[in-house]
Amino acid sequence: MATDLERTVLDFYQISNLNPVQWPTEKDNDSDVSDDDEAKKKANRRKSRYQALERAVSNRSSLIPGSETSGSGMGNLVQRDEPDPLGTTDSVVRTLKLLGVPVQEDLRLRNRFLLSSTTFSPALFLSQMHANADTQSLINGLEVLSRSIDQKSASLKVLVESNFERFVRAKATIDNVYKEMKYRGAEPPAPRPRGHSRQVSRSSIRGGNVAGPLAGPLLPAADPRKKNALVKESEYGVLGVKAPLLEVSAKAEDVWGPALGGREKEEHLKTVASYLDQYKEYVELSSAIADSIKRKDHESLVEEYTKARKFADEAKRLAEELNSSQPTDEQLYRIILAARMWQDVDEQIQALKRDIWRRLISPQIMVARTDAAGQPRSDQHMELISLLLELGVEDNPIWVWLLSRYDYLKSKIQSTGDRSKVEIEVLRRRLANAEKPTPQAMASHMLELWEMNVAFLNNMLSPQGFLGEVLDFWQTVQGFIDGKTQMNLPTGYQGESEAHHRLSQQGVAQLQKGITELVSLIRESVLAFFADPPPEDISLLYSPMPPQSPGSPGISSSGGLLTPRDPRFNIDPSNPPPPSPKRGEVWEKFAFWPPWSNSISGAHYLATMLSIVGTGAADMASVSPVGNGDAAEIERVRALVGVARERCVTALCAAWNRDAENIKYVEDWNRSPDSNDVTKMPASFAAFEGALLTGMQKILYISEAMSKPGAEDIVLPPPTKLLQMVRSQYVTTLYKALSGMVENAERYPKKAEDEWTVEAETSVLVRPSNPRVSASTSTGGTLDASDRNVRMLLTLSNLQALRSNVVPTLNTQFENAFSVKLTDETKTIRDVLGQIDARLFQSYTRPSIEALKRIIHAGITSPDWVPPPGGPKPHSVRPYVYEALLTLVLVHTQVSTTAPSLTSEVLSYLLEQASRELLEAFKTRPKYHLEALMQATLDVEFVAQTLSHYTTDRASELQSTIYQELDGRTDNDARARLQAELPEMRAVLKRLREASKSEFACFRKPKKPTGTEGGVQGTAGKSQSTY
Repeated sequence: MATDLERTVLDFYQISNLNPVQWPTEKDNDSDVSDDDEAKKKANRRKSRYQALERAVSNRSSLIPGSETSGSGMGNLVQRDEPDPLGTTDSVVRTLKLLGVPVQEDLRLRNRFLLSSTTFSPALFLSQMHANADTQSLINGLEVLSRSIDQKSASLKVLVESNFERFVRAKATIDNVYKEMKYRGAEPPAPRPRGHSRQVSRSSIRGGNVAGPLAGPLLPAADPRKKNALVKESEYGVLGVKAPLLEVSAKAEDVWGPALGGREKEEHLKTVASYLDQYKEYVELSSAIADSIKRKDHESLVEEYTKARKFADEAKRLAEELNSSQPTDEQLYRIILAARMWQDVDEQIQALKRDIWRRLISPQIMVARTDAAGQPRSDQHMELISLLLELGVEDNPIWVWLLSRYDYLKSKIQSTGDRSKVEIEVLRRRLANAEKPTPQAMASHMLELWEMNVAFLNNMLSPQGFLGEVLDFWQTVQGFIDGKTQMNLPTGYQGESEAHHRLSQQGVAQLQKGITELVSLIRESVLAFFADPPPEDISLLYSPMPPQSPGSPGISSSGGLLTPRDPRFNIDPSNPPPPSPKRGEVWEKFAFWPPWSNSISGAHYLATMLSIVGTGAADMASVSPVGNGDAAEIERVRALVGVARERCVTALCAAWNRDAENIKYVEDWNRSPDSNDVTKMPASFAAFEGALLTGMQKILYISEAMSKPGAEDIVLPPPTKLLQMVRSQYVTTLYKALSGMVENAERYPKKAEDEWTVEAETSVLVRPSNPRVSASTSTGGTLDASDRNVRMLLTLSNLQALRSNVVPTLNTQFENAFSVKLTDETKTIRDVLGQIDARLFQSYTRPSIEALKRIIHAGITSPDWVPPPGGPKPHSVRPYVYEALLTLVLVHTQVSTTAPSLTSEVLSYLLEQASRELLEAFKTRPKYHLEALMQATLDVEFVAQTLSHYTTDRASELQSTIYQELDGRTDNDARARLQAELPEMRAVLKRLREASKSEFACFRKPKKPTGTEGGVQGTAGKSQSTY
């Protein structure tokens, strides 16, 4: 049924589908004719005596479904379907549909296949319907078509013959009707003969009257019956009376119109003018209100609008009082003037209200804060609310503004927070994916990223950021809830707006819940920044940033605002920045830690960031719906501080550990400007550890946020777990730093490309022939860091400075900062320092000890060392003694010029080792006669007296042991005789000392000693006990 109905509609309107999008062009060609063409067609049809029949036939054919109109305007009967003229099928349409031709949808295409249509196309018909027909089938079809034509021709002949008499009778009837209408039943005039050429045609006589002398007796008189003939030329019988009536009416209007209408019009105008003058003030209200709106003079606007409402209300009451009674002219004019005035005024006020509503809920309406002097500024939203209350509105403007403000803050917090974190991640990825930058480039990049982190937290938590806006919003809400703000708001016309001054209990609850949600949004955004790993999805940057409202917080890269179209964040969706490579670095797990950043910058910025977090958390808790509401919300605020602090401490400890491993690269082997005995390493290490401890103390206790009221309830003391983590990390960094110093001393390191690298001044040194004399000749000269002995001595001196001053100071700073005692750690650190010091000391002195051992053993065990028995008495020491002392001279030179504070300790220890080697060497001989005993005594005493300034208890003990060994390996006669030789031996020793005075002057006691002999022995004793 539906298909048949659709086909009927398509056939009737001659369209191809039920949803046409434009008027068919062929329809325009058929129907769009000019007026002249239409007039000509009508004239032609009037000339036809069979016009009625033609129109009837045309109308009848147009009512048949499927008919078309040809170019001549006549209709053609086209069937919906018909059999194949060639006799192959009984339905052309069905066959074409099976062949895939869309004849059901396109009626014009269908008509081209139907033989009854004037648009029938034989070529198209044969190419589609009989595309696969052979010659024989086409010949058979031609025979069928010929028989069909013959049958139809015979039918038409029979039809004409059987109805011929009817056609004749119909024509006679039509002619009679036409004659009656044209000549009103009279016989038409007989036609005149055509012999005279000056005969006037019927059309010229009928065309009109001929005036003047041409109207003579030769012209026939006009037929009076023509005026009333039922023809179009006489307007079907009314033309005779129409013209005189129109002429009389026009003359009457010309004569009496001004006289009759002028006075009435004058009276009417006087009446109107009098009433307009009487109500002039109210008539001018519309223009006054328009002027006030244009000038934004709200005070005048409200005053004029109040007058208009009063006048309109009075007119309304007057109309109600009149009810159905007849009003006077004054009352009528008053009601009409009020209605006209109120219509105009109401249109202006309604337009103004719509504009005020739009401005009120616009994000550009900012809540004004206090100015630089601390005085509150006027709020634009309050001005708009007051104006709406004055004008009178159905909706509560206070409630509408509060809801719009809540929606704005919620949307802005979400969008800005998410976008800021993605922007930070984009810069973080670019820094992580690039090659490891130089120290200078790294400093600029990581500082920018640190500044963006701080700016993000300021935008979210500072009083100038979103949290500050939420706090101000809550103060405004609290003022409306308490009713303090409404005290200064107008009540409107006749108190109609007073109902808007009160907020319902449900509305108050919704506002409190909304404030809590805004605080939660800020808290969750900041918590995700610290607790979550770096975001993987950065598609947020593909969409444009929402427009910034004036004064809304922005994202800053270096303390300033970033524009929403920062070119660095114009990301191509087809080529986004790749994720950070996984190198196993600890900072890859933290979204807030810039790649390659060191612990010093981390301690500074993390302390600043946690200060912002702690202050913001205290401000969150100060909001009444949060602080006095659900206890779980307060716990979540505390958790924000705790999680942020724990993540910061974890990240900083990892960086601290890495920097402690790399702090060895700080060593540039230049002397400290404060002390020539050490390099800059101890001071640098003290500054590094001190800065880390100070920053860590600020991070753990967030002391800068404790000045906020109520902060002690939100920023809780650090848990023991974090304190223990920092405690362990502190000790570990000391161990790593000390290990790095030992590594520097034992191996000349190649400087790594990291943030600790310091380019030292290059120097060209002339190395002496003896590697022992490789230090500078003056205390303040440039050091040869390539000499292992120089590095050993400087490192030993640095370790002494660390053990005696730096480490105890750092331990005290740690204990004071974190309120703990490092009793066990202090002992462990002291032991480790002692072990490292002993290891380096042994490493430095081992070559000298080996040299002394070789020289002493070779000299004493030499066959020529023993004087011949009974021969001349010894008058000098053996050469090995001078060789050994010269070795110590070289050591003294190196130590005194490199690390003077170690000279006494090194020489004292070497004297002890030389004495021990003398003892071991003398033990190799079983017997000493008097001459050998005298030689041994001279050698031992010469060494002891030359190095008397460095003699220690241990050296003296070894010397006594030597004499005991010598005494045990001789006889009594030699002992007795030796006592007699002692005065002479003292003289020989004195002479030898005087002779070698210049060679061994370095071993002499300084004129201005830094300590007493006991002090030197005490130092040596300390060395002995230590090593």
